[in-house]
Amino acid sequence: MEEKKADEDMTTIDESKSIPLQQSPSKLSSSFVSYGHNLHVSNHPVLAHKLSILRSSSTSPSAFRQTLREITFHLGYEATSSLSTRDIPITVPGTNHNDHIEATGCKISQKIALIPILRSGLGMVDSMLELVGDARVHHIGMYRSKSLMPVQYYNRLPKKCEVDVAYVLDPLIATSATLISVVGILKKWGVSKIHVISVIASKQGLSELVTHSPDVHVTLGHIDEELNADGDVLPGLGDSGDRLFGTGPVDEDEEELVHPSKRKRTGSVASEASSSNRA
Repeated sequence: MEEKKADEDMTTIDESKSIPLQQSPSKLSSSFVSYGHNLHVSNHPVLAHKLSILRSSSTSPSAFRQTLREITFHLGYEATSSLSTRDIPITVPGTNHNDHIEATGCKISQKIALIPILRSGLGMVDSMLELVGDARVHHIGMYRSKSLMPVQYYNRLPKKCEVDVAYVLDPLIATSATLISVVGILKKWGVSKIHVISVIASKQGLSELVTHSPDVHVTLGHIDEELNADGDVLPGLGDSGDRLFGTGPVDEDEEELVHPSKRKRTGSVASEASSSNRA
């Protein structure tokens, strides 16, 4: 009886000291800096640390893949903060495992697509799917010609657009010509909102992208100042596709195996040669 009374007295004391919760200005600063309405760049110290690992020449392909996934999760978490939700009814199991409590939950309202730009964008897909598991994944393949112009070699967008938001994934924005081309493809497809997620962008390329498509949202890890005559961001990441998959540069003799137009032409020549030999 004495223990029960003591518990009751303690409850009374706790209730008398309880303070109602009230909202107050946060003392924590945002981990992203906004440059205009649609451009956000991270200033988070952990991401800066991860970014140094990603840049380093000593980082192995496996470590590069893992670090890119971690950075993408952080960037994707912020990029998806503008999504809206709708209320849905759910049940929550009680503590005795037999009762179920009715409650109200939330579900993302928009239909989402992830658009990785091949090849390096593939390294960002898994992290994004951890955040938005119901998203569809549509691949677009682009390579950069010697004149630095983008050339599309693969496109798996369905004929009908049933997507509200498309997140374009590419670790590096150099001249931004590739992204501008992909944005044009997606707009023609019919996407109403496009959001680019990238780890590093050159200042010049980013300016080109924002000028060309001011309605496109961009979430970045860092802005690098220099873009050289070869279209490389400095210091950048190196070739993110090669570093992601542990491959080297393509020799000129091997280009015909990479570019579909050259592959078809090579196949045609081989076929003609074979016919000639049979004759």
